Amino acid sequence: MAGATISLTLKAWRQDGPEAEGRFETYEAKEISTSISVLEMLDLVNMRLEKEGKEPVAFESNCREGICGSCGAAVNGQPHGPQRATTLCQLYMRHFTDGDTLIIEPFRASAFPVIKDLVVDRSALDRIIQAGGYVTVKTGQACDANAILIPKAVSDRAFRSAACIGCGACAAACPNASASLFAAAKVAQLAQLPQGDVGRTRRVREIVQQMDEDRFGSCSKHYECQAVCPKEIGVENIAIMNREYLRAMLLDRR
Repeated sequence: MAGATISLTLKAWRQDGPEAEGRFETYEAKEISTSISVLEMLDLVNMRLEKEGKEPVAFESNCREGICGSCGAAVNGQPHGPQRATTLCQLYMRHFTDGDTLIIEPFRASAFPVIKDLVVDRSALDRIIQAGGYVTVKTGQACDANAILIPKAVSDRAFRSAACIGCGACAAACPNASASLFAAAKVAQLAQLPQGDVGRTRRVREIVQQMDEDRFGSCSKHYECQAVCPKEIGVENIAIMNREYLRAMLLDRR
């Protein structure tokens, strides 16, 4: 209903830094429009805290359109909240009920140290990307870009893998804090295209090695990663990465 509002209790995680002891603090979020997002609700709560001379809750956001992946936090124990295939900035208050209690906390993973409150350091994901390197393809003029014919089914699969926005929800949801789905999406994106043949063996080997160095856990097929992914990246990508890694190890032995 247009103009509808709800009031709820917000329990937000507060932590001054990675070495500081954290705690939950309780706030009242009153007369919140059901048409706004959880992040906009936090904006309103912070405005009220600032008027009272209190420290606002730190959280991260950028595009607020479900594209950048920076807004990640867990709501009631679920990364990005209870709505499937949704980022936190696109989770609207209409999905909650008047009188609800919302527990919001940062993503929990050993590779994601808390910077402040709900903000975590996800630079470990950047290091995985850097370990994979980049691909340079000379396409020439625009008309030459179609010189390498790729079946639509293959390009569609590669595109679905490339949809990953690097939010880190997969690692936060995994009981092992594994980044396998994130890394696998990056590996599978290029492994399915002929342009990805350049550096194919080195790429998967160094990506997997970087995951280990940053203390991400291993995949034990709980599939929680797929369940919380806002872009619905499938676990079949992990099978592709495992195949690529095995191939790389066999080639190294030769």
